[in-house]
Amino acid sequence: MKNATLCFILTEDRRWILLGRKERGFGAGKYNGFGGKILPGETPRAAAAREIAEESHVTVDPKGLRDAGNVTFWFPYQPSFDHYVHVFVTTKWHGEPRDSAEMTPRWFRVDDIPYEEMWADDLHWIPLVLAGKSIEAAFTFDEDNESLSEWIIKEIDAPPGADEPVS
Repeated sequence: MKNATLCFILTEDRRWILLGRKERGFGAGKYNGFGGKILPGETPRAAAAREIAEESHVTVDPKGLRDAGNVTFWFPYQPSFDHYVHVFVTTKWHGEPRDSAEMTPRWFRVDDIPYEEMWADDLHWIPLVLAGKSIEAAFTFDEDNESLSEWIIKEIDAPPGADEPVS
């Protein structure tokens, strides 16, 4: 299972969200937040900040990321796709988003997020995170690796272990 991060960047008034269209690799063609793999010895916060910079050219202070919980993605028909994801939200960032080889950033109104161009699970949990909730969730994908076969979402008080280095 891959250990990863995902961060949603919002304007200070929380009316706009920066999403990136994945240009290559896992999830190509879909919009998502920014994030990715956690390197050995790196905290999830540090990994999220690094990935945001690599994918969008925007910088964030890892300390300014709000821990919004974690989501596990199960792909029984393609286990190499399984991910355990540390989720963050921030309204504090610097720079102008620019395309990278991996992502094409674009601003969307929070009330007009293109869920139809995202993973099938996103509509179920992203609104909770954007509303300030912290969650633990698990989604299992069907044989097509696109549609959901089952899921569970729990609101939690404080996400565990978001600042621990990953080995």
